[in-house]
Amino acid sequence: MERQAVRTRARPVTGWWLDAALLLAFVALTFALARGHLLAMDEAVADWAVAHQPAVLYWPARVLNYLGQGGQVLMPVTLILMVLLIRKTRSVRPVLVFVAAFVLMYLTVGPLKVWLDRAAPAFTGPDRAVLFNPYASGKEALSYPSGHVANALVWYAAIALLAAALLRAHGREMPPRARTALRLLPPVIVFCTTTYLAFHWITDSVAGLLLGLILVRLMARVPWDTAPLPPLPGGLHRPAGLG
Repeated sequence: MERQAVRTRARPVTGWWLDAALLLAFVALTFALARGHLLAMDEAVADWAVAHQPAVLYWPARVLNYLGQGGQVLMPVTLILMVLLIRKTRSVRPVLVFVAAFVLMYLTVGPLKVWLDRAAPAFTGPDRAVLFNPYASGKEALSYPSGHVANALVWYAAIALLAAALLRAHGREMPPRARTALRLLPPVIVFCTTTYLAFHWITDSVAGLLLGLILVRLMARVPWDTAPLPPLPGGLHRPAGLG
């Protein structure tokens, strides 16, 4: 396989001001919840959802919610695309995309869930919607922010990047609308189904959306094909068409 041409971004990422605004919104939402605001809204939305789940809506929502399953769906799909692209381009750079998505999620969403200690709507103990819940611990208190929503944003961004590069390696281009749909539709579906199924409070989903957007924008800034790598045997550090 000949050396891939390094591609430049068609749409540069806007300035850091938007990242700062998203982070500020996440902090403000978290602070509001910690002070007891928005809890009544969370409970009203969750209770309404539980009371309006006919089988004809419930089961499709359950199936569609798997679009946000990191370990069962998103990471395996990303790994498959990564391996296919490595074989086609003979470059290790696709590994960077997978590692970046995994590390970003592991270092942000996971620790925040543990620290903020919020139970899910299904919790039957006292103060079920508060942050730092003294009556819930362990797996019962990992609701905020929503990992499903953040997963959908980060991993589908990685999937879209790898899939577009794989098509490019085969001499085809992913239509911009298809790439946009792949990055946007799953997070929207997961946001709606996670909230409708009352797996998370609606503010959990909003927080996951804000945090996920920050992480996606960080990934969009990485020059995957030109990031410094040491010379590797067989030229494995070559670009992989990750434009």
